[in-house]
Amino acid sequence: MTPETAFTYANLLVLPQWIFMVVAPRWRVTQMLAQMLPIPMILGSMYIYYLLVAPAAPDGSGLDFQAFGSLAGVQSLFKGQKEMVLGGWIHYLAFDLVAGSYILRDGQTRGIAHAWLILCLLLCFILGPSGLLLYGLLRIFLPNQAETKF
Repeated sequence: MTPETAFTYANLLVLPQWIFMVVAPRWRVTQMLAQMLPIPMILGSMYIYYLLVAPAAPDGSGLDFQAFGSLAGVQSLFKGQKEMVLGGWIHYLAFDLVAGSYILRDGQTRGIAHAWLILCLLLCFILGPSGLLLYGLLRIFLPNQAETKF
């Protein structure tokens, strides 16, 4: 499979769960996806392949783990290798979805109105950590509705 095809499949793989979390948050399928995280796990296997296996050169060289020690080193990882860039993108997709799943689960546990969660989820889908930050701020300013119910 080409990196371009894998990129398309990875993007398409995450969309259903994001849609379900926004429009059908209490559906049992949505709950299972958010609890068990099968899609990020599938992405994890793609990540390992495109980061560690696909870019390996015939001489045995591959990912330079020392490159993670500096910004210039990390930048060098992404120069000229589609597989490395794809691995980075898959990393974003997986962890943004994990963060979105956390937002949904924790927000439901705390009884936060779903309209607030939608805003956080959409922001997390588009700008990852920004959605998680907004959710963290909501947790500070909105009381835990689940504790106030009798």
